[in-house]
Amino acid sequence: MSRRRVVITGLGPVTPLGIGVTEFWNALLEKRSAIRCLQAFDPTRFDSRIGGEIDGLKVANFVHKSYRKAAKIMARDIVLAVAAAHQALGDAGLHTKCLIERGEAEGEPNIDNTRFGANIGAGLICADLPELAEVLHGSSKNGKFDFAHWGSEGINNLTPLWLLKFLPNMLACHVTIVHDAQGPSNTITCGEASSHLAIGEAFRAIVRGAADVCTCGGAESKVSPMAVLRQELGRRLSTRNDTPEKACRPFAADRDGTVISEGGGLVILEELEHARRRGVRIYAELVGFGAGHDAYMAAQPSQPHPDGRGLTVAMRKALKDAGITAGQLDMVASAGCGLKEHDRSEAAAIRTVLGERITDVPVMNIKAGLGNNGAGSGAIDCIAAVLATRYGTIPPAFNSEPMDPDCGLKMITDEPTDARIDYALSNAYALGGGQNAALLLKRFRE
Repeated sequence: MSRRRVVITGLGPVTPLGIGVTEFWNALLEKRSAIRCLQAFDPTRFDSRIGGEIDGLKVANFVHKSYRKAAKIMARDIVLAVAAAHQALGDAGLHTKCLIERGEAEGEPNIDNTRFGANIGAGLICADLPELAEVLHGSSKNGKFDFAHWGSEGINNLTPLWLLKFLPNMLACHVTIVHDAQGPSNTITCGEASSHLAIGEAFRAIVRGAADVCTCGGAESKVSPMAVLRQELGRRLSTRNDTPEKACRPFAADRDGTVISEGGGLVILEELEHARRRGVRIYAELVGFGAGHDAYMAAQPSQPHPDGRGLTVAMRKALKDAGITAGQLDMVASAGCGLKEHDRSEAAAIRTVLGERITDVPVMNIKAGLGNNGAGSGAIDCIAAVLATRYGTIPPAFNSEPMDPDCGLKMITDEPTDARIDYALSNAYALGGGQNAALLLKRFRE
C-alpha cells in the first residue's frame, strides 16, 4: 500500500516584511529590509536597539465578531498565530467556521472538522511589563520586593485569566477554537526549531491517516524588553544601531550577531486526494521530514556542535524519508541568522550532506531583512522555500558578503535567480537547545 501523499495548499506569512503571500514574496525578491530602531518600547538602555516589528496588526481583522472579546487574553504571540491561520486558511480556499461567519467564504464548511488538526510552534512568551509593574509595586515593602506582600496584595492586581495570555499552547488553542479544528493538535516549544518540528508532526499525522488537513507552523514575538535582555545576556545581538538594515549578516565574515524580530507563519498541509477533490491550487509537495539533536555540551553555553552533528542527522533523515539522495537536491534553504558559531555549524552540516556538490547547490537565506523571529522563523523560511520551489526563483540574500571563508556555501546574494527546483531542503535549529529539523519539499507533479 502506497504512502499517503501530503501537499501544501495554503500559506500564511505574518512578518515585518509583509502579511500574506504576495506582499511577503515581493519583499524578498526586492531585497527589502524591515529592521529598524525599535518603537514598541524605549530601547535606549540596551546595547542593541534595533529589530523587526509588524505595524498595525489587530486581532479583530482575523476573527469573527463574537470572538473579539477573547483578545483581552491574547499575548502578541497568539495574535500572530491567529493572523497567520486566517491568511493560510483563506489562501487554501478552506471554508472554516470563522471565514464563513466573516463573510469571506460561502456555504457550509468544506472540511471534516474532526479530521482537521493544528500543530503550532511557540516560544517563551514574555509577560507585558506594564501589567507586571503594578503587581510588583504592590508586592514591595520599603522599595524591595517582598514575597509575603506578593501573596497577600500584589497578586490581587492580576486578572484571574492573566496566565492564559502567556501559556505557549494558547496559540494552537485559539486557532483551533476560532476555526473549529477538532482533529489532532499539539504545541511544540523548541526555540527556532519549533515550526519545523510542528510541520513535521502534522505531516506524519496526515501520512498515518490521523488527519486530512492540518494548519501548522509557528509564531513568536521577541520585541519586548525581557526578550531583548535574554538575548543580550547570551551575547547574541548585533549592535549596528546606526545602520539597522545592515545589522543582520548571515554567513558574512564581519557579522556580529543576530537581530530580534517578531512574526511567523502557518502552512496548510493536506492529503493529496482531499486537495484534488476540492480542486485547489497546490504549491508544493512535502515528502520528507527529519529531526536530530546535537547531544553536545559546549565549553560555552548555548553553542552548537561545531560540525553540525544534529542538523546533519536531521537532513539525512529527511532525505531518507523522501526516498532521494543528496545528489538530487536543487536548493537548501538555510536557517543562518548571523551568529558566528551557529552559521558555521549549519554550513558544516550542509557541506557534510552535499559532499562534492557543495559548490553546485544554491543556498537561500532570507534573514537579513527579517532578523530572528524565534519559534516563527522556521515557518517563514519554509514558506519562502515553498514559493521558491513553485515559482522557480531563489530570492537573494543580502548583507552576506564578504562571506566567511569557513562557511564555503554557494549563496545566492545579488539578484533573484531562476532555477528549476525539483527538491528543496529547508533547515531549522534552536539557539541553545540543540534541536534540529529539516523538511524536504518537492515541486508538485501529478
